[in-house]
Amino acid sequence: MSTYQWPYPNELNTIEHVSCDVLVLGGGLSGCFAAIAARKQGLDVAIVEKGAIEKSGSAGTGFDHWESACTNPCSKVTPEEIAYAYIDEQSHFSNGIFHYITCREGYDRLLDIERMGGKIRDTEDDFQGARFRDEDTKLMFAYDYQNRFTLRVWGTTFKPALYRELKRLGVKIYEHVEATALLKENKHGAGAIGMQIHTGKLYVFQAKATVLAMSRPARVWLFNADQPGLCEFRPFQSIGSGHAMGWRSGLELTMMEKSVRAEFSAAGRSFPPYGTGNNHNTWYAATMVDARGVEIPYVDRDGNELTDYYARYYPSQGQKFFLKGGVIDEPKYAYRGPETLPFDELIKRGYQLPFYADLSRMPELERKVIWGMMVGQEAKTNIPIYHYYQTRGFDPTQHRLQSYGNGWQSASFLDQERQFFGAPGGLMHDWDLKTNIDGIYACGDALFGSDCAGSACATGHYAGRKAASYAKTVLMPGLSSEAIDKEKQRLYAPLEHENGLNWKELNMAISKAMQNYCGASKCDALLLEGKRLLKEYEKIIVPQLSCVNPHELMRTHEVLDILTVSQLVIEACLARRTSVKALNFERTDVHSDAPQQHIVISQQDGMIHTREVDLDYYGDLKENYEKHNADDRGESNGI
Repeated sequence: MSTYQWPYPNELNTIEHVSCDVLVLGGGLSGCFAAIAARKQGLDVAIVEKGAIEKSGSAGTGFDHWESACTNPCSKVTPEEIAYAYIDEQSHFSNGIFHYITCREGYDRLLDIERMGGKIRDTEDDFQGARFRDEDTKLMFAYDYQNRFTLRVWGTTFKPALYRELKRLGVKIYEHVEATALLKENKHGAGAIGMQIHTGKLYVFQAKATVLAMSRPARVWLFNADQPGLCEFRPFQSIGSGHAMGWRSGLELTMMEKSVRAEFSAAGRSFPPYGTGNNHNTWYAATMVDARGVEIPYVDRDGNELTDYYARYYPSQGQKFFLKGGVIDEPKYAYRGPETLPFDELIKRGYQLPFYADLSRMPELERKVIWGMMVGQEAKTNIPIYHYYQTRGFDPTQHRLQSYGNGWQSASFLDQERQFFGAPGGLMHDWDLKTNIDGIYACGDALFGSDCAGSACATGHYAGRKAASYAKTVLMPGLSSEAIDKEKQRLYAPLEHENGLNWKELNMAISKAMQNYCGASKCDALLLEGKRLLKEYEKIIVPQLSCVNPHELMRTHEVLDILTVSQLVIEACLARRTSVKALNFERTDVHSDAPQQHIVISQQDGMIHTREVDLDYYGDLKENYEKHNADDRGESNGI
């Protein structure tokens, strides 16, 4: 019999009250920048993070590029050009405010990180002479070597630098504390409740303004109970608790009906992302060969085969710029390319599976920047891929690395195996990144249409300073003891049951329900059955959940949030009455010529409320940005 003892003190039923001007929930890139920006305005700031901030969040293990740095000194594009290009690419089911803040302020945030100690330049001259390097600034660029608005960076250095800055500024840091509920007082945000995941102690955070900087949802359609560490490209604990908290509190969300067939997911059935040879994103534009070693051609936007290697990184004739690499199914799209020929076309032409990435055929510095910088700096690649592959003998100057699935991805997923990827749904907001509840702001992956690292930092800083400005104008709100008592009862309930069901069983049940009733094709009959089934889980399974320590309790809370998100998704799907290709949303039972708009959804006391909003509700991007930032344009301020 095991004699294992829980190593942390028992603080169940202990409550600590914390008061601050600005409360930031989530300690990833966006949360760190929100806290820093608010603190720089001289306010009392607290940041709450479920993990350890120095290595937590999607960027905790690194990232390899910084998108849309349109104001860097080498850029040949404007913030307006790139922001509108993303909006057009996403058929206007996009977040123009989010994209423009990224394009306008992203490079300033990169300079901030450099001043904090993050590495953004080739200061050791390891890539001197490379076509992707600017010799004067030592900045290095990816994808489009002509227009130079996406930078290669050493992302493993960023979170430690931000953590040091939080401590230097005196931000109150609450690590290993999961945020579980938002607090409101007279329809204004009043703070949040959290639980220490080691000891079980509850925290009641009272704040004038709150910034939601938590992750997008995950583990909704895909979950593997035996190998949870490989479930997702993003951290296992990043499951959309901010979305769930917001839904329970009456915040408005939009595009929650959008999901795509699983792409950056392992789910226990394939290799980790970026662990196989391909030509996507981190691996762009690796030379690809078939089983015989025959090179697979790249084509430009117009379908012309490229014979010069470096032509892969330059726009085609008449093309101003192209967006980042990584998409092969639309090589002729106005902003895409150069890309390889589509998979089906390659098979028709006689190319034989399996396919491989052959870095040995690439110029030395191009090979070196993919294998060693991009692979090694991107999320989860440093140890499991870059380090271990080389330890096992992989040599990119001699060996090929096989692709799997259909030849490009890590695995072929079924249509019903979906996830939130590629500008997913999230919280609705205005030009101040304020939600529909006064005093509650959002940034990063909490926002609808969210994207990558640069976007997280830019919107985090923006939301932090807007929240701080608001906090200066209001008094500290009161708190409802009834709401606190209710949340305490909900959080501790699984500890009251012995030998019940565990969190993995409920997560598996939710995933199967969502695959079966909210998969690729949707209709009322399926969605209503899924809604009924999830409600049955809530009534029958949730009361049976049990756990034996605070860590299992935290995992249980995560799955309860996954259940809430799943219910939210089904409500959003029911509200969308027509198919929308841009949302990967297909209905089989309703066909309508109604104008396409955002469907904004919220709930209050179990009643679902929806409203329609024009896709381009944000108006002229430059004009409205400057109108809302007349006194603070977000330029670098020397922090």
